[in-house]
Amino acid sequence: MGSTTASDISSQLTRLRHQVGAPAVGMVLTLVVVCEESNQYDAVRAASEAAREHPSRILAVIPRERGEATRLDAEIRVGELTTGEVVLLRLYGELTEHADSVLAPLLLPDIPVVVWWPGDAPEAPAKDPVGHFGQRRVTDARSAPDPVGAIKRRIEGYTPGDTDLAWTRITPWRSLLAAAFDQPVGKIVEGYVEAEPNHPSASLLAVWLSEKLDAPVKVVPSGGPGLTKVRLVLEQGEVAVERHDSRTATLIRPGQPDRHVALARRPTSDLLAEELRRLDPDEVYASAIRHVADHDGS
Repeated sequence: MGSTTASDISSQLTRLRHQVGAPAVGMVLTLVVVCEESNQYDAVRAASEAAREHPSRILAVIPRERGEATRLDAEIRVGELTTGEVVLLRLYGELTEHADSVLAPLLLPDIPVVVWWPGDAPEAPAKDPVGHFGQRRVTDARSAPDPVGAIKRRIEGYTPGDTDLAWTRITPWRSLLAAAFDQPVGKIVEGYVEAEPNHPSASLLAVWLSEKLDAPVKVVPSGGPGLTKVRLVLEQGEVAVERHDSRTATLIRPGQPDRHVALARRPTSDLLAEELRRLDPDEVYASAIRHVADHDGS
């Protein structure tokens, strides 16, 4: 649909729903994806895959050339690759500065809104005109030019409901490390998180461990990719998790045989689906970014 309006898009969605027999009442949220043309394919695909678990109206906001004549182009998909609806909104000219006015009539009434920036994100997502719609606002520091710097600045614009996929990526690490302490192993003296340089998830994991264990935990560089190892030094021995590949890791504990455990690298769609399962503020994430700026990651 070229040179269209939000009203025309809404009418077309209604017609298409009736044609394919997919009523909007079955959807549980509106997912707004703010992306560039260069990454819209991967972003929309990830959102569509996440929507298999969370049927959604996906609205992809794609700002285009500001110097062109003001217009709105739309591409609508219903019943394709997702249990919900997908609308690609390409904004031209002055409309690139007013995406919120385009989105407002397209948000499904009385259900939550989640806003996701897979690339560049505003410093204060909740104060962004589009981010203002969201009960949850999802960013990804890994896509920033300075990923660790970006995660350190998250606290400056933080509002309850914000989260970052750099935090989501360490959920399996946190679960595995917590399970390693199901039985007492002694006092932790210090710890090390090994990861490729400038990895924001490593900084978050180090802060979380330091808070939980009341011990200094540092980030040290490794050859990667991503997070590769966590070492927690005890008064006698150490607890360690070492990831060898994209699927498995080894758990090492004093006095016990080494154990191979699943620790897969997850695709973006899985990370996004995890964040869509909760709409309440993530207080543990808030605590982590509150401390990460002051944490000694050297």
